[in-house]
Amino acid sequence: MTFGPIPDITLADGSRIPQIGLGVLRIDDEHTAPVVESAIAAGYRHIDTAAGYNNEGGVGKALSDSGYATGEKRGEIWVTTKLRDSEQGYDSALKAFDRQIGLLRTDYVDMYMIHWPTPFDWRSDEVWRAFVRLRDEGRVRTLGVCNFLPENLDRLHEETGEYPTVNQIELHPTWQQREVVAYCKEHGIAVEAYSPMARGADLDAGDGVIGRIAEAHGVSHAQVILRWHIENGTIIIPKSTHTERQIENASLFDFALTDEEHAAIDALDGPTRAGHDPRTFSYS
Repeated sequence: MTFGPIPDITLADGSRIPQIGLGVLRIDDEHTAPVVESAIAAGYRHIDTAAGYNNEGGVGKALSDSGYATGEKRGEIWVTTKLRDSEQGYDSALKAFDRQIGLLRTDYVDMYMIHWPTPFDWRSDEVWRAFVRLRDEGRVRTLGVCNFLPENLDRLHEETGEYPTVNQIELHPTWQQREVVAYCKEHGIAVEAYSPMARGADLDAGDGVIGRIAEAHGVSHAQVILRWHIENGTIIIPKSTHTERQIENASLFDFALTDEEHAAIDALDGPTRAGHDPRTFSYS
């Protein structure tokens, strides 16, 4: 059992990222390799990890064991990782990347990201200089950020002259971050959603709205929400440790929401995030 082809999103620099990837947050390093291997076997070609997840070694083992770490097949898979916030800075970022790419067992990563903006201890300008050097050396293909608000993106652009190609943010039906999304679209920044279902909390959102839509299409609650993201042009990285659910999460292209159904999910937007506030949080 597998799923059909996943479309690519073309980024501002011409890079092409699969719209659906596998997220591996909160998977122990020793358990990460089999999860990633099962996803690759099912057809995933986009893996999203981070230094802060402490499982880059497991991802690297899976890439190596499945033959995607080096050689011709390396170009068929997209690998994202992120800099640990405590390692922000020019020299420290370069040193961190050396360690991370060793764990990932590959010669380059497709996207390297600043994990949190840490505006209370801003070093993104120094980090970006290091990132540009890594990109110039061919060790990183494209540069992204996570959790950046418009004021953070403005500051980064003022100091570096660049916008990231991707901003990965908490985004789901009850926390849609419309101001951030609108800013990103205006500036050619692709939006990538983590916690695309609010860690499962949105599966029953809206007094049964999701369930009724799911029943109408003969799909799961999760597929309804993920399809909504796909129709919005958002890149998504749902996490699952189970092969069957991994396949379900990527099986989103044989049905479509009606305009009314899509609008009903739009109407679920609320005032409460499931995760952390980028203005105050640091992922050490």
